[in-house]
Amino acid sequence: MSEDTAGQVPATPRRLEIWLPLAIVALDQLTKAIVRSRVPLSASVEVVSGFMNITHVRNSGAAFGLFNAADFPLKTVVIAVIALAAIIWVGVYAAGLPRHHWLARLGLSLIMGGAAGNLLDRVIIGSVVDFVDVYWGVYHFWAFNVADSAISVGVAIMILDMLGVRAHASNTV
Repeated sequence: MSEDTAGQVPATPRRLEIWLPLAIVALDQLTKAIVRSRVPLSASVEVVSGFMNITHVRNSGAAFGLFNAADFPLKTVVIAVIALAAIIWVGVYAAGLPRHHWLARLGLSLIMGGAAGNLLDRVIIGSVVDFVDVYWGVYHFWAFNVADSAISVGVAIMILDMLGVRAHASNTV
C-alpha cells in the first residue's frame, strides 16, 4: 500500500462488514422463500428421522419466540425499530474496530446479516419465517432459520474473542 502525504496508510474498504452480511441475508431470504413456497404453514417435512424436520412456522415475537404470544399495538413496528437500531449500532461499532480485530469483525458481521435477514421478514410479511426444527424424542428446540444461525454463531465468535482467543493466537511468536 502507498502512504499518503501525512505518512499514514490510507484506509481500505471493509469488505467483510459489507459482503458477509449481504451473503447471509441472501441465503436467509432464499431458504425462507423455498420454505414458504413448498411447505404449508405449520406443516413438517422429515429430514433426519427422530432428529430434524423442516417445519414452516412464523414468529411474530423476538428471539426464541419472546413476545410471540403478546399482542400490543404496533408490535411489529416496535420490534422492527429495535432491530434496526441494533443493526446500526453493531455496524458503527464494527466499522470502528481496527482491521486486526478480524475475529470480532467476523462475529459482528454475522450478527448484522442475521438481524437484517429477520428484519426483512418483519417488514415484508409481519413475522419471521422459522423452519429448522431440531428435536430429541418429544423435546423440540425453538424453530430457527439461517439468520438465527448466523446470529448465534456470531455471538459465539464474539464470546471467544472476549475470552481472548485472538490474543492467544497472535502472541505465540
